[in-house]
Amino acid sequence: MNEDDTRYTIGDLSRRTGLPVKTIRFYADEGIVPETGRTPSGYRVYDVEAVARLDLVRTLRELGVDLPTIRRVLAREATLTEVAASHAQALDVQIRTLRLRRAVLGTVAARGATHQEMDLMHKIARMSDTERKRMIEDFVDSAFGDLDANPELVELVRAATPDLPEDATAEQVEAWIELAELTQDPDFRTSVRRMAEYQAAERADGDTSGLHQDLTALVRERIAGAIADGVDPESPAADPIIAELAAQYATTFGKPDDPALRAWLWRRLEVAADPRVERYWRLLAAVNRWPEPESLGPVFEWFQRALRVRMGRLEGLERLERLERLEG
Repeated sequence: MNEDDTRYTIGDLSRRTGLPVKTIRFYADEGIVPETGRTPSGYRVYDVEAVARLDLVRTLRELGVDLPTIRRVLAREATLTEVAASHAQALDVQIRTLRLRRAVLGTVAARGATHQEMDLMHKIARMSDTERKRMIEDFVDSAFGDLDANPELVELVRAATPDLPEDATAEQVEAWIELAELTQDPDFRTSVRRMAEYQAAERADGDTSGLHQDLTALVRERIAGAIADGVDPESPAADPIIAELAAQYATTFGKPDDPALRAWLWRRLEVAADPRVERYWRLLAAVNRWPEPESLGPVFEWFQRALRVRMGRLEGLERLERLERLEG
């Protein structure tokens, strides 16, 4: 007798496949792996084709394919290729869902969040691409919508929307959750609105200039160098740096290089000093897998301190001059 004529009992199949007898009997009763015949004693037996069929069923079940789909494959109503493709897509959705859940739970654990906060984070994480973009648009409209602020900046913020990919990592999802929460923070919205109002007021006074990336690069280069060299912003060693930068600002904005310019410059930096703005761009970069932006916080903090102390010195000199005139 050749192998094709061999008959296997349920016990044989169980030992061969590792499946429980109860499971094999269920498949037989459901017609998924029908028996080939019965022994004189009434026991079910199966041929080689049934064994191969059972091996296929076992493999598909281990891959998560449901029984109705397996029936279609066995009945040749669907090909293995079609089933594999559809289930691979379904698994992609499940994997993304699990990533989202993991990110939310990790954030909840790290923050010690409440039930309400967890519910909000879960809703934020599950937002569609359209909903994410709409949230950012709403944030931009609330800050700049009715103001004539710097158009280049407004366009930059409006165009830089979060694009959370289907295969987002837990870190990307966590960054998106924090970014979304930040855009909904009333205090942060007020702060950004204040910056926009300041820009609009500047434009109303005739300042229609753009972002001045070259000027920002010069500030970063000079002050980063000073920080690296250990130059105290309040020391005389910082004087030539401030003088150079003030002169460049005066030229760029068409203003006199005088004490009023330094006061104007300090005010400009003070309005933009909210560290959450930098955090906004870092989170957006993390979501979109952009290069991490360079931090300018220490640079502008140094610049502010240097300007503040020199403004104080000028005020002191002015008071001394007034006193000398009165005494004279």
